Amino acid sequence: MTPKNNIIIGIIIALLVVASYNVDANPIEFVEGLPNLAIVVDEMLKVESKYIPTALWAMFETVQMAFIGTVVGVAIALPLSMLAARNLNSKYVYAPTRALLAATRTFPSILWALLFVIMVGLGPFAGVLAIIMYTVGFIAKLQYEVIETIDSDPMDAINSIGVSKFQLIRYVVIPESASHLLGQMLYMFDYNVRQTSILGLVGAGGIGFYIINYIKFFEYGKAAVFMLVVLVTVLLIDWVSVKIRDKYIIKSQHGMEITTK
Repeated sequence: MTPKNNIIIGIIIALLVVASYNVDANPIEFVEGLPNLAIVVDEMLKVESKYIPTALWAMFETVQMAFIGTVVGVAIALPLSMLAARNLNSKYVYAPTRALLAATRTFPSILWALLFVIMVGLGPFAGVLAIIMYTVGFIAKLQYEVIETIDSDPMDAINSIGVSKFQLIRYVVIPESASHLLGQMLYMFDYNVRQTSILGLVGAGGIGFYIINYIKFFEYGKAAVFMLVVLVTVLLIDWVSVKIRDKYIIKSQHGMEITTK
């Protein structure tokens, strides 16, 4: 390791120590708190199975919220990503579009949910609107970055024959970025399912409403049922995502069959 690398590592360690001091990160307090964690875990192991039907229905509602929010959010984000791409527009177009998307991403989905609860009232609809807003900002950024990495040769070839920008987007940009967009949608749906699980904190529906309320009243056994359902659902979504990626994304990028066991 070179002296320069040692200096960089030393600076990082020093900053870590200073930051830990500023945020009162005390490892001793963590160790002293482990017995309390053991008490919570012991309570959560007392799973009350009679709440499973309610947990499954709440999880179904959560998945629906995430699905609607993801699909609608991606549909809105796609044209915005075209406007935000530097290789497709002038700075007078992409700069304000990027600023708008950055403002959308500034607030986490739970703050959007709080805003929409104030607007439309308690319930899943506020959660759906929050997911849409966060998905728009996140997916649009990922997509315009992909668009900017598209090989310029096909775009130059198409432009040389005098096609319109719409035709350029239709025949070059979308086909070249389609596999990336599918991967982004899968990731965003997985993220939104997990994120929707905590929107109940502000009354935006979903399974998080039950989890937060049970934890608030120290009913950890009941909360454990709902948390277990969330875990199983996330694992199932992850498994399905892998299958879809293997079949449609990896194969399209490498031109090969993926054999799964």
